[in-house]
Formats: sequence, structure tokens, C-alpha cells
Amino acid sequence: MKIALLAPPYLSVPPKAYGGTEKIVSLLAEGLVDLGHDVTLFASGDSQTRAKLISIFPEELGNSGLSKSNPLMPMLHFRECFLRAGEFDLIHNHAQYMPMFFSEYVKTPVVHTMHGSFYPGEVPEEKRQVLMAFKKQPFISISNNQRKGLPDLKFVGTVYNGLDLGEYTYNEKPRGEYLLWVGRITEKKGPGQAIEVANKLGKPLIIAAAIDPLDQPYFNREIKPQIDGKKITFIGELSQKTLDDLYGNAYCTLFPISWHEPFGLVMIESMACGTPVVAYNIGSVAEVIENNKTGFVVERGSGIEGMIHAVREIDRIQRGDCRTLVSDKFSKEAMVEGYEKVYKMLIPEVSS
Repeated sequence: MKIALLAPPYLSVPPKAYGGTEKIVSLLAEGLVDLGHDVTLFASGDSQTRAKLISIFPEELGNSGLSKSNPLMPMLHFRECFLRAGEFDLIHNHAQYMPMFFSEYVKTPVVHTMHGSFYPGEVPEEKRQVLMAFKKQPFISISNNQRKGLPDLKFVGTVYNGLDLGEYTYNEKPRGEYLLWVGRITEKKGPGQAIEVANKLGKPLIIAAAIDPLDQPYFNREIKPQIDGKKITFIGELSQKTLDDLYGNAYCTLFPISWHEPFGLVMIESMACGTPVVAYNIGSVAEVIENNKTGFVVERGSGIEGMIHAVREIDRIQRGDCRTLVSDKFSKEAMVEGYEKVYKMLIPEVSS
């Protein structure tokens, strides 16, 4: 198959640091190349890929909310992909909403994978209206829970995100007793709750996080005053290798989200290193964590005390089960094969 993968232009593929969507697009591109497909990646010029790379911009545009406030530059990136639509059997859009406006004007099938929530109140209503305008186009969900936010969309499959297990070192016995929180500093991802859990347990907490300029006031007001470098340590945005060490040596990873996150890569990254996860039961959490086996799915109504109780039970979890779950269900290979299956369904005349 001749497949075009349309990535957002804000970060390189793969990302140099934080960037879940770009990490997934990179793994998908390389995996499809391994399967023998003719893959073209539309991404920034500083991307690294074995697919054909087409770039309008020599470098990533920047992923901050401030950078994204100007929609005109990304439109040039999207336009280039759709001008070349006739060269492909299928276009797979990972670049969110704006490419949908081009998709009606090409004969090439276009399928959309959205990497955010569809739930009312969690995404601006105008974005939900855009999705409804294109509801007859095919969508691939990244969890079954994601679908519930807007069930009227034409979902043609669910494909879970995957990891390259070779990038994650399994640790049978962690060297640390610290709790870990990884992600982007924003209230809905629960860094404040993670700090509260750690303080009540008397355990150190390491926060490894990116901070968008738009979230800097929240960080300065709610998180920064609690960072002392001893009990609560903030180490910022890290490379893959440093994160690998942090995950593998943590006592457990906290994931106290308060929104319907459609798929939290943090959970499978942690489990790939053998580290169990304690998370609130919202969004895709119950689809990703095997409760009582690879971590604990805590009902939100139990609040902080529920999280604390779960952390105290972590020694019941066999770390090998965490790694096995990721290998069986959330590998790069499983993800690529899942997308390939949907592609063949959408272009049945193409058999290979």
C-alpha cells in the first residue's frame, strides 16, 4: 500500500523530548516500512524516518499553546499533503482537526486518528462541532472509552497505542523507593494530587514534566511552592534514556487524572519497565491497567485515600506481569498490525 501519514508540524517525528502523538506516528511509520509498505511521512524537516519525508518547514514550529494560536502556518503543511493525495492509496491524519477541511476534496480515502478527548467540557465545543460535520468520515479510536465522548462518529476500529519494547529496560527490582509522576504540567493530569499522595505516605516524589507557557501560572501557583528538592523533586522534561531509568527504578507511578484521557502513554511506558501504576478509573485507564495485576484502578470517589491505600498494596504486584502485559497488548507490532488491518478494510482492492 501507498500510505501517507500526516503528522502535526509542531514537533519533529519522533519528538526530541515530550510528544506522545509524534512518538506514535514515528513508530507507525517505521513499522509500516518494515512490513513493506510505501510510506510517506508529512512532518517537519528535522524529523528522522526511513519513510519518505516531505516537509514544508525545515524545523518544528513549536508545540506551545502560544505557537498553536496561529493556524495559518500549519495549513501550508496540511495543504501539501492533500495536493499530493493522488499519489497515495490512503491518507492517515494524525494532525487533528484542520486537515478534515481538506479531506472532502480528494478522492483518496482519508482516515482520522485523534489523540485527544471528545467529551463535552474537555474539548472546546467548536471542535466537537467540527467532528460532527465530518462524522461520516472514518475514524480510528485509540481506546474504546474515547468513543463514548462522541459516539455519533463513524468509528471503523480501535487501535491501542504501542511501544518499541527495545527502548524500555525491564527492572525486576527497583533501586528507588520514590513515587513517580510523568507528563505535562496541567491540573487535569493530577500533579497536585500526586504531591498530596506522596506527602501523606511520607514517600519522596519525582515529577518529570514538560510545562507549556499557558500552564506556567498554574505551575507557579500550585506546584512550585511544594517543590523542595528533597521530598518533592521536579526534574523537568527528560530524554527517553533518562525516563527509562526513572520509570524502572520507581516504587510505582501515579496517574491521578481527572479527565477522559483517551490513552495515557505514561501507563504503558511505566509498565514496560516493570513499574506498576496507580490511577483513577477514568478515560482509558481500565483498558490499559489490569487491575490487581499490573497496578490498581482506583475509583475516583475514594479520592486521595483510595490512591494511598493502593500504593500501600503495591508489593502485591508482580513486576514481570507489567512487562508481559505491554508485550502482549501494547507493542509496536500490535499497533502497526492493527492499523494495517483497518487500512485494508478501507481500501479492499489493495491486498498488499
